[in-house]
Amino acid sequence: MSDQALLILYGSQTGTAQDTAQRIARQAKRRRLQVRTMPLDGYNIATLISESTVVFVCATTGQGDPPDNMRNFWKFIFRKALPAGSLCQLDCAVLGLGDSSYPKFNFVAKKLHKRLQQLGASMLLPVGLADDQHELGSDAVIDPWLLSFWQRFYTLHPSLKALPSLKEDEALPPTFSFNFLEGDSDVASLATPAEQTMISSSCPFSAKLLSNTRVTDVSHFQDVRLFDFDITGSNIEFSAGDVVMMRPCNAAEDVQQFCQLLKLDPESRFTLSPTESTPVPARLLQPCSVRYLVESYLDIAAVPRRSFFELLLTFATNELEREKLAEFSSAAGQDDLHAYCSRPRRTALEVLADFPHTTAEIKVDYLLDLFPEIQPRSFSIASSLKAHPNKLQILVAVVRYKTKLYKPRRGLCSNWLASLNPEKGTVYVPLWVKKGTLKFPKDQDTPVIMVGPGTGVAPFRSAIQERTAEGKEGDQCSLLWVFFTRPVYVQHRIRENAELLMDLIANKNACFYIAGNAKEMPGSVRDALKTIFQQQGTVSSDAAEQMVVAMEQSGRLQSETWS
Repeated sequence: MSDQALLILYGSQTGTAQDTAQRIARQAKRRRLQVRTMPLDGYNIATLISESTVVFVCATTGQGDPPDNMRNFWKFIFRKALPAGSLCQLDCAVLGLGDSSYPKFNFVAKKLHKRLQQLGASMLLPVGLADDQHELGSDAVIDPWLLSFWQRFYTLHPSLKALPSLKEDEALPPTFSFNFLEGDSDVASLATPAEQTMISSSCPFSAKLLSNTRVTDVSHFQDVRLFDFDITGSNIEFSAGDVVMMRPCNAAEDVQQFCQLLKLDPESRFTLSPTESTPVPARLLQPCSVRYLVESYLDIAAVPRRSFFELLLTFATNELEREKLAEFSSAAGQDDLHAYCSRPRRTALEVLADFPHTTAEIKVDYLLDLFPEIQPRSFSIASSLKAHPNKLQILVAVVRYKTKLYKPRRGLCSNWLASLNPEKGTVYVPLWVKKGTLKFPKDQDTPVIMVGPGTGVAPFRSAIQERTAEGKEGDQCSLLWVFFTRPVYVQHRIRENAELLMDLIANKNACFYIAGNAKEMPGSVRDALKTIFQQQGTVSSDAAEQMVVAMEQSGRLQSETWS
């Protein structure tokens, strides 16, 4: 093992940046390098000046915001008091993971790269801007970026080239070892509502589900549910625009199939021991049952990333399966992997069933390396505490669709929620609340224009309840305009009301909000707004664009979108 150390720091919201950071770490270990990998907020930033080589892997969330696990780092690194040359001893590189369907594509990575340069760091190569919208996904950028990084790294440390590297199909040590227990050892349980104080992702509140109601007609193609939760005793506070977070569970039939494929007893209990310095995940209370691990922690229903196939390859002994896994793990095989996995949305569990010989070879110690943790899902809160004290409501579209695969695809969280029936027994859902990206005006006399097709109407439902509860109902409602119509596209309705909207925006300082699917609607609404400025304000296309930009910069045009 070389004395040369590599530090990999990541900011990840959905787990993709973490997966990429861990992939880089595995490449470093195969090169016999000492490597540390951790979230940015888990790192003591004061020691950054003493590091030699650092790779930053960063996602972008919301409207150009840093992920939750790098927000403290973000505040520190942009302190004006930091000396310009404070990082002059540091060699580093920044890899961004983004989605070009969002307006501030890879904003965090771009801004961090520039800030590190300002602080004197030596940037080993240009910032990498991976795009999830690319037909081959983020790897279309990540693969060549990593090749360039290692070439640059070895240029700086030529002596390390002589170290013998491990082959790609050789297994690295697992991150944890499983210690199975004999007998009926107690399994630690989650806290009950009465035991909780500070509500957060690490200590969610177990809210009682009061109702699960379909709000679309049974003949409608989209099943949309209104969920009503009782948050009495939680001290949870929220306002219009905030979001609620929750982690779903895998379906019982998927848990059963997984345990059968890997020959695991779901009732068996174990403790975890780190093989290196990685701490045991806080959510896996010790001892833990296999059932809890598979049901509540391992994301077996997700579409697996390339790293999944890379690790499977190290177990494969069957020649045919080994050959296919090697192809899926290679840069040249990404077209085939995309066609097999990403395009039809094949799940990790289905991949295991497709590779039975390799699945039979999987060692239990590698489960936490092979499967990522189930990530929390966020939903715009669709109610106001001022209208419904001690209640929290959300609108959820149940995701079900067909691909070329025989079995219909199902969104994990929406179908898990839809399966919960409080009429058959008491149901508790662990949840916590976060500030959202939408900020509504405090001045109740400010007109508000809200564009929210589908479940995008959720935050506006909250805003309307909040405003009517605060003011004189008739006057307040006349200042709220909501566009949510179907089957007519909202951008068409906006153009039909061009004169009204121009008056509200130009003469009455109205605020404009967009919520919904990120694919095409937000851009189309923005174009419709630009057209109104051109036609009603008789200005050029460039001037209309500047008017839209000015609204965005002042906070009078805000959006909350999802893909």
